[in-house]
Amino acid sequence: MLRTRPRAVQQSLASYVTPAARRVFSSARPLVVLGLESSADDTCAAIVTSERKILANVVLKQHAIHESFGGIHPLHAQEAHQVNMPVAIHKALTKAGIGLSELDGIAFTRGPGMYGCLSVCAGAAKALAAATGKPLLGVHHMQAHALTPFLTASPVTDSPTPEFPFLTLLLSGGHTLLLLARSISSFSILATTHDESIGASIDKVARDLEIPWALGAGSPGAALERFAFPNGLAGGSGPGSDLEEESADLPPAPTFTQPFARRLAFSYAGLRSALTRLLEAEPSAKMAEARKRQIARAFSLAAFKQIEDKVVFALEKMREEGHEPVRGLVVSGGVASNLILRERLRLRLDKAGRVDLPLIFPPPALCTDNAAMIAYVGLLRLQRGLIDPLTVMQRSKWPIDECEADFANETEAAEKEQRLASAS
Repeated sequence: MLRTRPRAVQQSLASYVTPAARRVFSSARPLVVLGLESSADDTCAAIVTSERKILANVVLKQHAIHESFGGIHPLHAQEAHQVNMPVAIHKALTKAGIGLSELDGIAFTRGPGMYGCLSVCAGAAKALAAATGKPLLGVHHMQAHALTPFLTASPVTDSPTPEFPFLTLLLSGGHTLLLLARSISSFSILATTHDESIGASIDKVARDLEIPWALGAGSPGAALERFAFPNGLAGGSGPGSDLEEESADLPPAPTFTQPFARRLAFSYAGLRSALTRLLEAEPSAKMAEARKRQIARAFSLAAFKQIEDKVVFALEKMREEGHEPVRGLVVSGGVASNLILRERLRLRLDKAGRVDLPLIFPPPALCTDNAAMIAYVGLLRLQRGLIDPLTVMQRSKWPIDECEADFANETEAAEKEQRLASAS
């Protein structure tokens, strides 16, 4: 219930709850929503309450299936979801200690993602909603990533509550987006990738350098981070660093050109192509581990520099154009769990004179795909009465600036009702 939220979160979100929804959900019992997620390679089920309590958060991974393919194989991923989804739902309900009758809604990732994979959580959610009569809530995956910091804000963690408007970076295997968030459902795209995402690029480099996924507990991106920076950023490339000690007999570290220097646009295909050409001259299988680490580190820093540059450039551009100052930078998605990126972004903002700008990350476990964030956005939708019909279908491509376009008319009507209620 909104009235049980900490004041900062309540003030940030209360204006989006319609009077009609407040009347419907006025009981003392907190709302409870089951969330389902299967947009890529993790099968997830979670149960979250309107008091921001995560009663269960189950993630069943498929890395052992996909490592031999060097990435996610859509057909195998879909089949694994079909096997794992009932198990994930049962585990979530059991861990939370509740039955289906105690749920107030069922949320699922409607998109974007792999169409066949999305069909698994969509089908499961629709079947449960049809059988129980509970409201069905189809959630935009990237909207859920962007709003996760509200779920995990103080006192759940020591992270501050985001304040609108804020910039948000959504960095994952499928997306590289820089957005301006004006409300929980209003996002403007400032920059996106012209080719592949930062997450896909990192995963492919981990594969090309033959870094075992086990080093990152099954995640190729985490494996690359741990291999390239075994001692963190402090062991980087400056005087007295571990790399300097390793590199006495190594060739110079590779350098990578940054694309679109004065444009709000990302590109990672060129960066990865440059690494591919290097590996054609120096095959990974014949490369000394120190050289491989040197290359992995150079690639990672170049990939992150592009993120840093675009954020600073966006802040400068918005100031020059007279936009309302943003009140924070939220970074989410799987790549946001990278601790090196977190440290470098903070350093770069400070260097740019933005020591005042809060840099907000969800906990690493909630940066990667999970159903807790889906259930939470489902709750926000439920509280506003934005319910999907049982005929709703998944969307493999779904721009985030259209995340609630299906309910535009209903929202306008609710806002009119709210104005009339305030005037009476």
